[in-house]
Amino acid sequence: MRRPPVITAQGAAALVKSGDTLLVGGFGMTGNPVNLVHALAETGTRELTYIANNVSEPGLSGGRLLRNRQIARAVGSYFTSNREAVQASQEGWLDVTLLPQGTLAEALRAGGAGLGGFYTPTAAGTLIAEGADTRTLNGQEMVFVPAIRGDVAFVRAWRADRAGNLQYRLTEQNFNRVVATAAKVVVAEVEEIVEVGQIAPEHVHTPGLYVDYLVQAPLTLEHLGSSADVRGGSRKVDGARLNMARRALRELRAGDVVNLGIGIPTLVADLITPEMNINLHTENGMLGVGPAPEGGGAMEYPVNAGKIPVTALPGASYFDSAESFGMIRGGHVDVAVMGGLQVDARANLANWAVPGRPLLGVGGAMDLAGGARRLIVTMTHTDPDGTPKIVETCTLPLTARGVVDLVITDKAVFAFPDGRLTLTGLMPGATLEEVRAGTGATFDVRLDG
Repeated sequence: MRRPPVITAQGAAALVKSGDTLLVGGFGMTGNPVNLVHALAETGTRELTYIANNVSEPGLSGGRLLRNRQIARAVGSYFTSNREAVQASQEGWLDVTLLPQGTLAEALRAGGAGLGGFYTPTAAGTLIAEGADTRTLNGQEMVFVPAIRGDVAFVRAWRADRAGNLQYRLTEQNFNRVVATAAKVVVAEVEEIVEVGQIAPEHVHTPGLYVDYLVQAPLTLEHLGSSADVRGGSRKVDGARLNMARRALRELRAGDVVNLGIGIPTLVADLITPEMNINLHTENGMLGVGPAPEGGGAMEYPVNAGKIPVTALPGASYFDSAESFGMIRGGHVDVAVMGGLQVDARANLANWAVPGRPLLGVGGAMDLAGGARRLIVTMTHTDPDGTPKIVETCTLPLTARGVVDLVITDKAVFAFPDGRLTLTGLMPGATLEEVRAGTGATFDVRLDG
């Protein structure tokens, strides 16, 4: 039986050469091969292409490589949370390629499976797809995405056996499973190494044939800093936002699989009770998300896509990011509730970028907007300066075209019966005159009741 050597983090770092493409697992503060990347940050390796969901915060994973200017190119879905990445991109010494989160996961899976690439509906008609090979398949516009492979991959798992079989903990499968398949050399950083047979076959998430080296390296709060101690808890919420969350909750039905975006949509989770039988999905790899724990941080609990610790309800399951986005694109998520920057009269959504602002992130919004069976957008009716956010035609970069089913603002509820923007409800305290004054598009009126 093949047994990958057990080496040090420094030995793993020596496997990475200047100019290499490095694949790194992890999502937010969970499942990061911190020890391996920190060891690499102590070397003179330069001109790396760094491929991961995000570069991560300065003290985590790729943040140190970025600070050392060891990364020349970054490919991922969300770098906005790292101000140094944004600044490096603006200064021109970091080349950034953004991919929708599900597209990134699938490109890694395709690379690991020996495929040349794939066609996806995600990002069709958006800036992200400019210059890509686009064609219509089964009546739907699709964008070709090349597969991704790397020279070296760093992953983090909970346990490994001497044969290199890996077992992940809670939501730490995320990008680790696909990253572990898609490089010439794969190094797994693990909490513990056990004898062959101590991980039951049904508990092996990554078979040992993918793994070339093992590094036993514990992970502590000191490695992760304050990020690992993010905790759930009571939040002060203004009445208007809570009203939007309550109105969105009315649209959910017993048995629905629901994905909640960041911002106002997260308030919906606080209102859901077990009796409602609503099954929450989070794109970083969990179905059956429960409320925030009373105490404890990301080291003790699974986390959601907002990097907040959550609990697992009875019947919950964990999986990796590729499978999670397969659920989304495959139409297995009933409802997505997400925030918006603009929605227009043709049900187009813009919610990921504002020209002139230093944003380096698309995340999973494009996948969710186009993949969920029903899309509800919650947002304030206008910008702080009074500029309407419901407009005749979106002027901001599009997230997806013709996908919005319902818009809930602090003033009104709009739907699109027969493809026409239609006011169907007024929020508490709002008047029709206010809505007309704050809306930048022509709309029909069909008030419920």
